[in-house]
Amino acid sequence: MKISNIHTTLLHAPLKNPFITSLRRVDALEDLVVIIECDDGSVGYGEGAPTPVITGETIGSMKAAIELIKPFLIGREIDDFDTLLHHVHSHIVKNTTAKSALEIALYDLKAKSLSQPLYRMLGGTKKSFETDITISMGEIDKMIADCRDAVALGYRTLKIKIGDGPQKDIERIIAIDAALGKDIALRLDANQGWSAKQSVALLQGIEKQGIIAEFIEQPVAADDIEGLKYIKERVETPLLADESIFSLKDARRLLEMEAIDYVNIKLAKTAGISQAVALADLSAEYGVKCMIGCMLEGPVSVTAGVHVASAKADIITMLDLDAVSLLASHPVETSVRYEESRILLSDDIGLGISGIESL
Repeated sequence: MKISNIHTTLLHAPLKNPFITSLRRVDALEDLVVIIECDDGSVGYGEGAPTPVITGETIGSMKAAIELIKPFLIGREIDDFDTLLHHVHSHIVKNTTAKSALEIALYDLKAKSLSQPLYRMLGGTKKSFETDITISMGEIDKMIADCRDAVALGYRTLKIKIGDGPQKDIERIIAIDAALGKDIALRLDANQGWSAKQSVALLQGIEKQGIIAEFIEQPVAADDIEGLKYIKERVETPLLADESIFSLKDARRLLEMEAIDYVNIKLAKTAGISQAVALADLSAEYGVKCMIGCMLEGPVSVTAGVHVASAKADIITMLDLDAVSLLASHPVETSVRYEESRILLSDDIGLGISGIESL
């Protein structure tokens, strides 16, 4: 099973509603799909979502990185898996989403070569999961309406996008909590929108109202490590690091400092499955649970995240893999079932992806 060709294509799909955070607005998904072909006819699929404000990558930069790495992969056997992964990571720094797309396709092929679903190859057994859904930032009435729509679809955990002003954010959180009641869990995501002192004031303010969110995600700038620790020491609300953690080195620093309560794993940040698994293992060493999340991605890369969640179900206890549910159309043929908040893995080999509409 030797790699004979690697090529890419664009995956485009409109969203049901605009995706709005403190960093950006997105109206349609436009990802890069990687297709790795082998001499026996086997095909592996990978995918990455360019997110310039987080990873610094664009479609163009991802294509360039993949073209640079490609010659080191073609002609090699899938069984030489560790060498393949080494070449993905050793010829260019950063470019984490491009590397992730390549890794996902390689893992898809490796699992297919073993006639196993990927989650089982990774050591997982769990097949059924619950994800939250993201509520985009906007006017309070619109956000409440979106929350109620999500609850009507069966979601019990909502991730609320905030971060464009502390006073406005306090009003949003209090109003949403009052509208939904205590049966619905709230996760807050400021996407680096606050300072450390603003974070403490805001979180203490809602805590005095009896509101303890499941967590606050990345309230301060990615490089404000001391700010994260400052917040954690002063609030009850658990703190989850997202943009502050790309590498094992990033995570170890935060974990050693006891600056966070949870780690958010994203394949687009870890540069793929191998380091995502390693990050979960590292977090486990410190007794810190993880969430697995995604960028605004399509079903190929989101599905890869679900397989990782199965493999590390003891440490990855929260899912934020809602991107497929945000799409107005589904351009990927997959045996994995996305039923709003429920995600069900199948026993099809590899990722369980059988085709892509644009190919």
